[in-house]
Amino acid sequence: MEVKLDKWHKCKVDIEVLKELSKKSDIKGLQHISLFFGLLILTGTLAYLTWGTWWSVFWFLVYGNIYSFSNPLWHETGHKTAFQSKFLNEIFYYISSYMANFEPIRWGYTHFVHHGNTYSTENPFDHEIEYGNNLKETPKGLIINIIPFLDLIFFKKHISYEIIQHAFGVKTKVMEECIPEKAQAKVIFSSRIYVSIWLLIILWSIVTSSWMPLLYFLLPQFYGKTLHKLVAFTQHAGLARNIKDHRFSTREMYLNPILSFLYWKMEYHLTHHMFPTVPSYNLDKLHHYIKDQLPKPNNGLIDAYREIIPALIKQREDTSHFIKKDIPQLQNV
Repeated sequence: MEVKLDKWHKCKVDIEVLKELSKKSDIKGLQHISLFFGLLILTGTLAYLTWGTWWSVFWFLVYGNIYSFSNPLWHETGHKTAFQSKFLNEIFYYISSYMANFEPIRWGYTHFVHHGNTYSTENPFDHEIEYGNNLKETPKGLIINIIPFLDLIFFKKHISYEIIQHAFGVKTKVMEECIPEKAQAKVIFSSRIYVSIWLLIILWSIVTSSWMPLLYFLLPQFYGKTLHKLVAFTQHAGLARNIKDHRFSTREMYLNPILSFLYWKMEYHLTHHMFPTVPSYNLDKLHHYIKDQLPKPNNGLIDAYREIIPALIKQREDTSHFIKKDIPQLQNV
């Protein structure tokens, strides 16, 4: 990669347009939250009513795959853009953090680093890029992360294992590199709360001689992860590293309305990285203002994986390989 920048490139946007699109709304946030949790309640109820039949397996898979999209909810509330209300952002940040198996203190710090040093393998290291930064292991990591329950076999690679380590006071690499010394005790305390909740759910399941507590509140991220992982993996996969221009390192794509809703419009991921204070419900509008300054977006998941899979295969042999996007106005970078 020949292009190097001292500061992040940003596309040109009229300041009044940006101010308007940066406005947050409790109503829009509550509409989204209500429909999301409404779908969880509906599919969870259907799973309960059909318990003991194959229909229950089907409905739990639907429930789990919706549940796993708590990750975008964590992300949006972490940016404090889901709602105008600080209280609503805060309360749903902690709820969705638990649902996504993300310890909230740790991920608050690492997400800040991620935005300031996207896809960085240099200091500071971007600990948030999924499946680590070892390109030779990326295809294997993707397979582990999309097949239900497979990550239980490779549990040390799962984010839950890191929480257990922190609960026991182990200072992991991510803690030492991303979390200030003064905040590390909070990470340990929060991790212990998580582990305690997990143990209580396991005890509840044992006492009631039922799998249901586990299936509803502990295991969805293990059995219902496939769809979310396939969508989220597209964010940076196969793209350039260590460059301060999200047009090289971050993917923009279009999704159907159902996936777009579940994903909180994070398919406009390049736009989000350039303008992280813009609420997700305005990202599509902002995208259309700046799309002539962006690479051509991928048209859906299949189109995205048509370029991702060959790139992953090549990167196993040549870690310097990356997908070369057609960048408009490169002379102005």
